[in-house]
Amino acid sequence: MITGALRETGRLFALAAEVSRAVFRRPFQFREFTEQFWLVASVTILPAALVSIPFGAVIALQVGSLTQQLGAQSFTGGASVLAVVQQASPLIVALLIAGAGGSAICADLGSRKIREELDAMEVMGVSPVQRLVVPRVLAAMGVAVLLNGLVSVVGILGGYFFNVIMQGGTPGAYLSSFSALAQLPDLYVSELKALVFGFIAGIVAAYRGLNPRGGPKGVGDAVNQSVVITFLLLFFVNMVMTAVYLQIVPPKGG
Repeated sequence: MITGALRETGRLFALAAEVSRAVFRRPFQFREFTEQFWLVASVTILPAALVSIPFGAVIALQVGSLTQQLGAQSFTGGASVLAVVQQASPLIVALLIAGAGGSAICADLGSRKIREELDAMEVMGVSPVQRLVVPRVLAAMGVAVLLNGLVSVVGILGGYFFNVIMQGGTPGAYLSSFSALAQLPDLYVSELKALVFGFIAGIVAAYRGLNPRGGPKGVGDAVNQSVVITFLLLFFVNMVMTAVYLQIVPPKGG
């Protein structure tokens, strides 16, 4: 079992390295990239906007309740906004990219594999990685970065509404605490997380799609496995990136 897990991990990293090299090869499949970008965006934009509202509300309500107990209610806005921008927003985007876009990518590549289309491409001298995988991975990364901004804005607005309306906070205190605690590197690390998470979701979905087992049933199993594996990797990578960021970038005013 351990040997098999290590072998699969090595193949996954090998595919990631091959995709990274193939990005700079020509010709670039711009039409395929555009189609996949639209596909991933169309299935994730609305769910991302809808999910970010309760996330922002829950964070604002929880942080507001905690700051009230500590007598620091004026910092509710800054704390909730930092939680949304740094943690919630990239994770929401990544989970939706993996669950919706990644599933579509994995199912598409898996169906092509069992129909032997990928083998036919290799016989004709066409690289399936450059022709099919690279545009899909880049599309997942691009949509993740753009959606991260949308989710951050909607989450912050949801937190603002619930803090001001539900908890009786003042708009001025919310905005002033945000400007007092937040800084540009918080936005940078959020976008970097979204970019990395999109890459991971695309690579895992492509890898499982290229290696289905057992015919059509194997494609369905591969889709489920890609989502689970992506979720586990995302939470681990998020923990590492957050720890590194907190060590490198000091808090504002610290």
